[in-house]
Amino acid sequence: MSMSEGVVKKVILSYTYVAVWIFLSFTVIVYNKYILDRKMYNWPYPISLTMIHMAFCSSVAFLIVRVFKLVEPVSMSRELYIKSVVPIGALYSLSLWFSNSVYIYLSVSFIQMLKALMPVAVYSIGVLFKKESFKSETMANMVSISVGVAIAAYGEAKFDAWGVTLQLLAVSFEATRLVLIQILLNSKGISLNPITSLYYIAPCCLVFLSIPWMIMEYPYLKETSSFHFDFVIFGTNSFCAFALNLAVFLLVGKTSALTMNVAGVVKDWLLIAFSWSVIKDTVTPINLIGYGLAFLGVGYYNHSKLQALKASEAQKKAQQADEEAGRLLQEREGETTTGGKHENQN
Repeated sequence: MSMSEGVVKKVILSYTYVAVWIFLSFTVIVYNKYILDRKMYNWPYPISLTMIHMAFCSSVAFLIVRVFKLVEPVSMSRELYIKSVVPIGALYSLSLWFSNSVYIYLSVSFIQMLKALMPVAVYSIGVLFKKESFKSETMANMVSISVGVAIAAYGEAKFDAWGVTLQLLAVSFEATRLVLIQILLNSKGISLNPITSLYYIAPCCLVFLSIPWMIMEYPYLKETSSFHFDFVIFGTNSFCAFALNLAVFLLVGKTSALTMNVAGVVKDWLLIAFSWSVIKDTVTPINLIGYGLAFLGVGYYNHSKLQALKASEAQKKAQQADEEAGRLLQEREGETTTGGKHENQN
């Protein structure tokens, strides 16, 4: 009975982590759209919004790591920080800047459709950096996802070429960042949780973003007197962005990255439905057909990754079993030899 209760508790917790992540991710996307869209809150300054997020996350992470000492910092030399964290921080700042900028030009539903290209970008860049092996079957899968997204783009009622370009750049920079994390950090045995990740990377992002901000947004904010800081709006928005980082850690840490991918698909469909029904964005049948095709491609890709992971784990277990059997055999042979020597002595 206790075993079944434990299983039920584990399932309930897993669904809770999924629900919290979907809620926070959904909230951050819609909240950012509300702030940046000219027809809503009308504060079209994506670099400023991203800098506010990074300043908030840096401050909270510093308090947790250095003041309250609730999380241990990672042992990292200055050279490693410059060679590894700084490039990752630069890519992260570009990814956040461009992905937030997109909300000014494109609908929430179309943005989610374009984000289906993330596996294509991650795989392609992984092959380029030799972190993934080229397989014709996988590449065909990537082409099917791309075709689906292209059909969705063709059917978009309010297509904006600049907005699409920004989203594609955001996906490219984010995919490159994910691959570089594997190359520059994970390969060296360095693993960052959301708190230590924000502690090291968020200040770096803040510095990188300050350069284009001074050139592109600060003059406009100064001229239009829009530099008024709404603590309620930006405070709650930043808190949601910070909470989302923790939710990602809980979801991946307590379940798996695959669970997050599946939950991401559910979130995308919910956002498309919300964008169509509440925000009143136009979603055409061609949009849905294209995204449906891309969705099937992403689903097949996730299934293939899961099967490969299971095969790898099974191979590791078999190898461990063989090593254990070999060790036991050596011990028995040693005991037999020792026993034979004792008999001869007697």
